Amino acid sequence: MTTAIDDAKTFKAKDFQQAHANDWCPGCGDFGILNAMHQACAKLGLDPSKVVTVGGIGCSGKAPYYMGTYGVHTLHGRPIPYATGIKLANPDLTVLIAGGDGDGLGIGAAHFVNAGRRNVDLTYILMNNEVYGLTKGQASPTLPLGLQPKSLAGPNVQGKINPLMMAFASGFTWIGRGYSFHVKQLVELTQQAIMHPGLSFLDVAQPCPTYNDLHTKDWYAGKDLEEVRPRVRPLPDDYDGTIPADADEDVVFEKMNRFVKMAHEWGDYIPTGVFMENKTVSTFAERIRARVPTYAEQTPAGRAIALPDSTTRTDLTSVFEEFVVN
Repeated sequence: MTTAIDDAKTFKAKDFQQAHANDWCPGCGDFGILNAMHQACAKLGLDPSKVVTVGGIGCSGKAPYYMGTYGVHTLHGRPIPYATGIKLANPDLTVLIAGGDGDGLGIGAAHFVNAGRRNVDLTYILMNNEVYGLTKGQASPTLPLGLQPKSLAGPNVQGKINPLMMAFASGFTWIGRGYSFHVKQLVELTQQAIMHPGLSFLDVAQPCPTYNDLHTKDWYAGKDLEEVRPRVRPLPDDYDGTIPADADEDVVFEKMNRFVKMAHEWGDYIPTGVFMENKTVSTFAERIRARVPTYAEQTPAGRAIALPDSTTRTDLTSVFEEFVVN
């Protein structure tokens, strides 16, 4: 969960933008996702100097360069452990992860699963276009079995991972889905994900105009259907994915059953919105504070590393002596 800044200073979406040249392909869904991140941070009243954007490898991994916040461009599949360390060292920071479907659910799958065990207050935004866009369109873990976009020499021979079910099984406590060209809704979902006091996962469906010629912008718009209507539509009006902190077993079971049903909808109907917010699980920070009561006042990043006269608090002489070459 993030905290709004002092009213004395108000930031706008442009304050979260960065002037670096952008080399994403024209028509890429990443632009809508980035726009939503800019707007969401501004609407929440965040201070850019207290926000960190962490990216992995892939087209999505460039997101930190286009956010006017602190940023870390990490290793392939490793944005979650980097982000976890940043948040635990300085809990006052709002930490966003921008990752691709290959980065997060392929090489990074183990980190994705274990993050759910901890429930650290992070917001993971998955830029999901079903292909490895940066490395010429190989099938990512979210491309369904048997499909063959133009970048593949033959049909995909592996089954797909359902990102929502993966997050659910791993223990993420806020799970949502948006669509890169529905920016207004995506802004709202990003805000809710950031405000959730725990581990949030926002799966964002998007076209890859360069390599995925199957699930295009027109396909998401349902232009190939006999009765043309958008495939991407909100969850039913009566859907409520919130699990209250005091929910009994029957309520939890009913909510989870409906989640599973809606999470498997993918085809002529792709639901978007908040699929689940589980308030029954403690956050990792709460668990640490229960064991280390001084954690809130003496976080790793807040501890003094020097005395008032600027001399170090720790003598590292013996450590450095090990590396001296005579």
